[in-house]
Amino acid sequence: MTRDAETPAARQQRVWDRNAPGYDKQIGFFERVWFTGGREWLGERAHGRVLEVAVGTGRSLPHYRPGVVLTGIELSPAMLAIAQRRAADLGRPADLRQGDAERLPFADGTFDTVVCALSLCTIPHPAAAIAEMHRVLVPGGTLLLLDHIGSSWPPVRAAQWLLEQLTGRAAGEYFTRRQLPLVRAAGFAVEETERRKAGTIERVHARKPAA
Repeated sequence: MTRDAETPAARQQRVWDRNAPGYDKQIGFFERVWFTGGREWLGERAHGRVLEVAVGTGRSLPHYRPGVVLTGIELSPAMLAIAQRRAADLGRPADLRQGDAERLPFADGTFDTVVCALSLCTIPHPAAAIAEMHRVLVPGGTLLLLDHIGSSWPPVRAAQWLLEQLTGRAAGEYFTRRQLPLVRAAGFAVEETERRKAGTIERVHARKPAA
């Protein structure tokens, strides 16, 4: 397949396969200074049968509580291989497999919690991914999201827009998206939200209605 004929998912897989070896070093800095405490926030709220969508290199694995039953999917085989090694090193039982966030390979109502960290900014069709998260959750299930979003400060948002003119084309990464409206449109009830760092970081805790 030529690059001109690539599907959006194939393009993102290629990008993340290429970036996998240096990802932990790169994202580690941003997690210390920008996303501070975000993965811990997710881990504290996850419960039961947990699906992490776009598990990446498994950086959230240390933060899940011992009682959860963990499944993860990742589009990139290179990222997934690192996550599998991390799970083994941690002694963390986890079913980690390749999969597409927009077409989750699970039956309706399979999970109590779905987590997605720092990934809806690059998933080609985030509304489709969030609809899939809704589908695989049990009624009353929990959705937990962490991502960078368009700033609430106009000068910062303008800079983000300029940056994503480059990153959108080069790596499929967008800085002015916001997931919260998509969460509501998918039918979730939002229970908790936080915006930080000039409104560029958002944490979302939502629930699929029980009825």
